[in-house]
Amino acid sequence: MGESSRGRKANCAEDLRRRILTQELEPGCTLDETELAAFYDISRPPLREALRQLAGEGYVVLRENRPAQVAPMSHKTLRNFFVAAPMIYSAVSRLAALHATRVQVGRLKAVQAQFRAAIGEGDTAGRALTNERFHALIGEMADNEYLLPSLRRLLIDHTRIGMTFYSPRNPTLAAQREVAADQHDQFIELIEAGDADGAAALAIAHWELSRAEIESFVTPVGLDIPLGVAPGARETA
Repeated sequence: MGESSRGRKANCAEDLRRRILTQELEPGCTLDETELAAFYDISRPPLREALRQLAGEGYVVLRENRPAQVAPMSHKTLRNFFVAAPMIYSAVSRLAALHATRVQVGRLKAVQAQFRAAIGEGDTAGRALTNERFHALIGEMADNEYLLPSLRRLLIDHTRIGMTFYSPRNPTLAAQREVAADQHDQFIELIEAGDADGAAALAIAHWELSRAEIESFVTPVGLDIPLGVAPGARETA
């Protein structure tokens, strides 16, 4: 019975991670413990343990005498995300090239195959989750207890941002996603070769691609709206 309860708690935590990353549970939304306990068929104490674990990982926010909340994405957190992302990705990739094992490289190749399959199938959630897993594995390769928590927190918001704007029907974003997949292959080659400088440089290029994807979403293809002029505004002499 105890083992079954632990299994349900682990499944609950894993599924909540998935639902938060894919924005099935939106940033800032309240988590009702009664509903969650019923949904996952667990009692409140193990549910709270799972929520505490997720809070420690950065998925949820716990406040005294208030319901748990999915970690919000405020203007401040997004600003800090854009500042920190290139530094953390570059440092982690450099260390991964120095410390990766053959077994870890094999896992990275397997996840990359899943990532390409998700792209081919137009599976937005699968693409986002396997991309998160790919970069999390690079973080594990880096083997640095100071960088890994920061990387994991960064990947939560990076994945959620991707779920916000990504559409396989947008030709610009689809083309960029193919470039991203090719860059994943390059990560594997550089890490396998132990090329720390190359992996760090690629991490910066990979980040710039992500930034370009977000800019493509903010300025959709095919819209020609002159800045500073409201649509429909009448010109004056």
